[in-house]
Amino acid sequence: MSKIKETPVRTLVVALVMCLVCSIAVSAAALILRPAQQENALVDRQRAVLEIAGLWQPGMSNDEIREVFSAKVTPRLVDMRSGQFSDAHDPHTFDQNKASKEPGLSSTIPAARDIASIRRLEHYAVVYVIEHDGQMDRLILPVRGYGLWSTMYGFVALQPDLDTVAGLGFYQHGETPGLGGEIDNPNWQAKWVGKKVYDDGEAALRVIKGSVNPENPQADYQVDAIAGATLTGNGVTHMIQFWLGEDGFGPFLKKLAAGEA
Repeated sequence: MSKIKETPVRTLVVALVMCLVCSIAVSAAALILRPAQQENALVDRQRAVLEIAGLWQPGMSNDEIREVFSAKVTPRLVDMRSGQFSDAHDPHTFDQNKASKEPGLSSTIPAARDIASIRRLEHYAVVYVIEHDGQMDRLILPVRGYGLWSTMYGFVALQPDLDTVAGLGFYQHGETPGLGGEIDNPNWQAKWVGKKVYDDGEAALRVIKGSVNPENPQADYQVDAIAGATLTGNGVTHMIQFWLGEDGFGPFLKKLAAGEA
């Protein structure tokens, strides 16, 4: 038997040493895995962009996603304060979600105007241009907003008129599977295609209660609700109306349409 006498102090020292060793191991693992995690997050966003642009095929590898994205998609940086393109940061590496949390790269949104419940707006955002025969075929805008349980991160694609939706998709959210999580359902996302954004210059597109009546004069600005997910639907409405409105990409889209961006 061991002659070393167990004491509360010795037990505490052993516990502290074990905690220190475990902390070092966890920290080291996090540092080692961080580049891979960041790369996977980047590929997920690229896949979402390709999917909404109709350029993604099931079964594509990460290398194929990167290759197609590089060949077909042009990231551009937009100054959200001036509504114009900018070269202040590299659009291939700029992380606007991270920037939205940094005071020097973002601003607080007044509560009365923060309909998407995102609290801060980054000074710069990355948009994605898809061209065909030298002309813009799709403009893909990053959007985010709070649903029932989480902040939903996704993209909305616009046709060249900058008023007609070409697609809507999400790459991250924590909404309830089978309810709010149906925002990922391709059948529901397809209902957005062809819808109009602006009514008399205001972002009017929204998710309604129930189903859209084709005879309704406002049908072009309405999307069917998701059954049992009213608050998530409201969150999507607020997200779309914020980011395509005057506090979001609205000024940029107006300048782009006028050739002034």
